[in-house]
Amino acid sequence: MNPTLLTSQGPSLFSADGLAGLIFLIMVAVMLLGGLMACTSERLVRSVAGLVVCFVGVAGIFYYLNSPFIAVMEMLIYVGAVSITISFAIMLAAPEQSKKIGPSGPLAGPLGFLTAGLAFGGLAVLGCRTVWPVQAKINSGSMETIGVRLLNEYSMVFELVSLVLLVAILGALILARSGRNH
Repeated sequence: MNPTLLTSQGPSLFSADGLAGLIFLIMVAVMLLGGLMACTSERLVRSVAGLVVCFVGVAGIFYYLNSPFIAVMEMLIYVGAVSITISFAIMLAAPEQSKKIGPSGPLAGPLGFLTAGLAFGGLAVLGCRTVWPVQAKINSGSMETIGVRLLNEYSMVFELVSLVLLVAILGALILARSGRNH
């Protein structure tokens, strides 16, 4: 068979590129299903479980995009620390069975879907018009390389992660304190 004919049709599912594309789509589906579960669940514990699934999907996408360090940090910080902090806040807060939080009016649902559709459409157009160059393999992922990059290239990310953890801990404390007083 002619090799140029194969490249014009795109990669086969049984090739390395086709399988990588399938894994990427699976990670996107995991992320979207986790986010949907987190947003639509009526029980807080199930919402946190959906948030964990969404974070795992995001970590998989980071790994697919040749950023294993960011993927590991996503797993450690968001899946580990932030989700556990939210779980503790839920456990410490007093349950309120009588209070139902829902849409505030008849237009809340359609306006939310319209806003989400506009944001998705804008990002889709931006994504389709952007040139995405293929990046070479970064490195072997040794501890020395990760340490040097953490303190040089990713120092701002490292500091922002500490701020996210601080906000999560403060939010958990506020939820726990207000839940016990009422």
